[in-house]
Amino acid sequence: MDPENFRTLMPRKDELQASRPTDGGALPAAYNLPPSHVPSLWDYWPIVLRHKWTILSAMLVALLVGAVVSFSTTPVYEAVGRVVINREGADTAGLKNSDASGSDSSDDYMVAMDTQTHVLQSDAIAKLVIRKLNLDSDPVFAGKGAVQANPAPAAAQGQSREIEPHQEAALVGKFHGALQINSIPRTRLLEIRFSSTDPGLAARAVNTLIDTYIEQNYKTRLDATVRTSDWLTQQLSELQMKVEESQEKLVRYQKEHGILGIDEKENIITSKLDELNKELTAAEGDRMQKESVYRLASSGEPDLLSNIDPSSPIVKLRSQEEDLHRQLAQASVHFQPTYPKVEELNQQLQAVQADIKAEITRLATKYQKDYLAALGREKLLRASLENQKTEENRLNESAIEYSLLKRDVDSNRQLYEGLLQKLKEAGVMTGLRSSNVRIVDPASAPTAPSTPNIPRNLLMSLGIGLAGGLALAFVLESRDNTVHSLEQVRMITALPSLAVIPFASRPSGRSMLLPQAKSLPQSAAAVASATRPKSEIAEAYRALRTSILLSRAGRSAKVLMVTSALPQEGKTTTSVNLAIVLAQQGARVLLIEADMRRSGISQVLHLNSDVGLSTILGEKSIPDPEEAFHSVEDVPNLRVLPAGPVALHPSEMLASPRMRDLLHSLEPEFDHIIIDTPPVLSVTDAALLSALADSTLLVIRAGVTSRGALRRAHDVLAHVDARIMGVVLNAADFNEPDRYYYGSRYGSYYEDSAPAKSAKRE
Repeated sequence: MDPENFRTLMPRKDELQASRPTDGGALPAAYNLPPSHVPSLWDYWPIVLRHKWTILSAMLVALLVGAVVSFSTTPVYEAVGRVVINREGADTAGLKNSDASGSDSSDDYMVAMDTQTHVLQSDAIAKLVIRKLNLDSDPVFAGKGAVQANPAPAAAQGQSREIEPHQEAALVGKFHGALQINSIPRTRLLEIRFSSTDPGLAARAVNTLIDTYIEQNYKTRLDATVRTSDWLTQQLSELQMKVEESQEKLVRYQKEHGILGIDEKENIITSKLDELNKELTAAEGDRMQKESVYRLASSGEPDLLSNIDPSSPIVKLRSQEEDLHRQLAQASVHFQPTYPKVEELNQQLQAVQADIKAEITRLATKYQKDYLAALGREKLLRASLENQKTEENRLNESAIEYSLLKRDVDSNRQLYEGLLQKLKEAGVMTGLRSSNVRIVDPASAPTAPSTPNIPRNLLMSLGIGLAGGLALAFVLESRDNTVHSLEQVRMITALPSLAVIPFASRPSGRSMLLPQAKSLPQSAAAVASATRPKSEIAEAYRALRTSILLSRAGRSAKVLMVTSALPQEGKTTTSVNLAIVLAQQGARVLLIEADMRRSGISQVLHLNSDVGLSTILGEKSIPDPEEAFHSVEDVPNLRVLPAGPVALHPSEMLASPRMRDLLHSLEPEFDHIIIDTPPVLSVTDAALLSALADSTLLVIRAGVTSRGALRRAHDVLAHVDARIMGVVLNAADFNEPDRYYYGSRYGSYYEDSAPAKSAKRE
């Protein structure tokens, strides 16, 4: 329909809002935003299960291809040998090579191992091995280009067998292609591998390569030793002449300067100089001590002298002097100075004092002599020390040149002796077959081929097939634009999911039958809630009834519109079954067939549609409107208003005031009014009727409804502010590996419990 006509037929928004309840309703779908979802690996598991046969087929094809390739490939054998590369300069018979090095750092190790690896891979070694094994005449190795082998070996002919240059280059390249050298980490081991279709040839190639490498290593070291011996011999003759010349210079200098036994003389002079230095230091100390005593004695203080030498007579004289002073003082108290006793004491005191003075004079003279003797000894020692220093300096001046000459003689002699020792070692090394390469594991003929590795190839084929199958599965899934799960619905529209209706299953057991549906086998699913009350589909519609009644909009959902995005999505089946389960609960239900273009309800229930909704909404009303309403047998509370004759302008009729008045007049008589409308994207009838309905159910068909159609249907209803209660996912396959169906099996539950109930009744 043209957009302009669509806007003309649409009622004004304020009229639509006035005709619908406002308490407890759901928010318009336009205000719902899709929730954010971070996909996890588990989200992709249903895709894998849905395309499991595709994946298994890809794995089977890859396995067959891998098996054909593996069993048709010529087997190749790989021989392995291991050698150890000891550090350069290793001891041989207790002797060290001249190129010995004490460094064993990580860098040196890596350089050494890489060097030996490249030596083993050199063209020179490869050519020698090819000649030794006559690989140019071996058809296994050389192929069609093999030359006819000479029956006499090359050694017997006395000359090396020649190979054409172009052929030799090809053989060397082929040899390198079959050879592989690996260095085992953190060891000095080299692993040598050679591949060939002949296991014996592979083993011989490895062992010959190792032997040739060791032989070349020995020859290289031997040549180096011979060259070293020649050079040492030449150097020794020159050094011998230098030693003799330096020795002559030393002897001549000793004679000219009279230096004999310089080491002993140097020791005597130095020792004497040290002794004089020590004696001079002691003499200086003795002189200073005696000088201080002399100065004290010259002062004339008896007390100081008594402190210097407590054993001197002055101490005794001083004691007598003090005693006489005390006696004189006592006598002077009782007697006159002229008293004889006092005079006698005075005379004794004078005599003692005279003795003290005489003793002081004697001591001063004695200390003066000691001081002068110490001073003279110090001067003599100082003069001897100066003379000894002069002798030491003279000897040092002569010893400098002597030491230089002697050092030259010693260095030449040491160098000569060292080179002579090296020459002797080189001579010994020449006779020893030494090498720093040792065989750890010689190669043996392999018993099993290395390629093709059939188990590994088959596993790799399975892995490649699995990867290809998964890729193909995801490609097929990306091309599938239909809705399969509730999670997809939620991500696209953010609408709640009210129920999941399973795909119509096979009837089981005895069931109720509507007379109107007996002649219509295709209507079994449309009336399954009545004909098969214990089936999965019937229980699913009961779950839909519970979701509607207990939802936030359930209290005001008296007028409920059921629509879909496109035809053949199950909206009519959902409308009929929803009406049946609501009526079975005891509610008065009216089912209105508002799809006046295709009367699906009338066909399912086999109703006479000569009189119906189009008749009531027409310009000429019928005398008795009750004639348009039909009852359904076995569902007493259900009334049906069919579409009636096909109208010329159904959209205008549904948008007319008569339709709104009809619904207002029917609301008091029924608890629920269910309106089955045409698809949203096909015509505008559903968008027009959504303004008159309290809530809208959007039915989609699993695996049929595209995501774009669902999104556009949601946008159309949201644009007119339809109160979308939620989405019903119809015709869902519970056997499909999708975790959003939750595997509901209502029928099995009833079938399993029926025998138990029968047993109880009996």
